[in-house]
Amino acid sequence: MCCQPVHQPVLLAQVVGLLSPQPGQTILDGTVGQGGHAAALLPLIMPGGHYIGLDLDEQMLKAARARLGEPREAVVELAQANFAEFPEVLRRAGVAGVDHMLLDLGVNSAQLEDPARGFSFDRDGPLDMRFDQRQELRAMDLVNRLSERELADLFYYNAQEPHSRKIAKRICQARHQGRITTTLALSRVIESAQPPRGGSRIHPATRVFQALRIAVNQELDNLKRFLSQAAEFLRPGGKLAVISFHSLEDGIVKRFLRAARARGVFRELTERPVIADPQEREANPRSRSAKLRVAVRVEGSG
Repeated sequence: MCCQPVHQPVLLAQVVGLLSPQPGQTILDGTVGQGGHAAALLPLIMPGGHYIGLDLDEQMLKAARARLGEPREAVVELAQANFAEFPEVLRRAGVAGVDHMLLDLGVNSAQLEDPARGFSFDRDGPLDMRFDQRQELRAMDLVNRLSERELADLFYYNAQEPHSRKIAKRICQARHQGRITTTLALSRVIESAQPPRGGSRIHPATRVFQALRIAVNQELDNLKRFLSQAAEFLRPGGKLAVISFHSLEDGIVKRFLRAARARGVFRELTERPVIADPQEREANPRSRSAKLRVAVRVEGSG
C-alpha cells in the first residue's frame, strides 16, 4: 500500500484551539489514524511532552510512525489497541494520568478507499469491515448468519434505517441463491429492496453499511467503555475531545457529558457541538457530518 490517500483530519484548528496543549503535557490519542491531528498537536507539547497514539489498524499505525518520526524533544508511543483498552496501554507505558484525550471516530480515507477492506458500497471487494485484521468476525459473517429479525434490528438500531425490515427480508431471500460475500453484491441487494432514490443524495446502502461496520467493530460499546474510564485517567484541568460522525455516537457523548457535569466531574467547553465551517465542508466533504464536543476535568472532583 505505497500510495495510500492522505487523510484530512477534520476540525483540526478547532481541536488544537480548544485543547490548547502546553509544553511538557501528555496527550492520549485513541484514534491516531495516519497522524493528522497528532502532527499538529505534537509540536505544541515540546519540549518534554508525551504523545500516546492508539489504533486498531496496523496500516494506519505504520503511516503515523512515518509521519510523526522520532522527535528529540518529545516521546511518541504508538500501539495497536482499541481505544477502550487505553488504561492497560497507559499502565504498560508507566503513565498514571494524561492532560488531554482525543477521539476522532471517523473512518479513515485510506480505509474507505481500499476495496480490500470492504468499507465502501461503491468499491467492489470482500465484505470485511474489520478495523483490526486480527479479529475473526467480518461483515459477511453477520450478513449470512443472522436471522431476518436480527438483521432488521441491527440495521434499525445501529443506523436508524427506515427500510430495515424490507432490506433484511431481501437479504435472506438472496442468501438462498448463495452467500453474499462482496460489497457490491450486498449493495445491489439493498438497492433492490428500496424505492427509487428520487432527489436523495444518500446512497441506499449508506445506513446498512454503517450498521454492519458498527456491529463488526463494536464501536458504540467501545465508545461507552472509553468514556466510562476517562475521568479516572484525565488529570484535573485536563480536556476530553470527541469527534463523532452520526447521531448515535454524538448522543452517547452528549449524555455522558451531561451526567458527568451533574456529578461535578466535567465542565463542558462546547455548549453545542462544534461543526466544520463552509470552507472546510467544501474542501473535505467528510467533515460535513463531524461534531466536536470538548469538556474539561473539574479540579478536585472524583
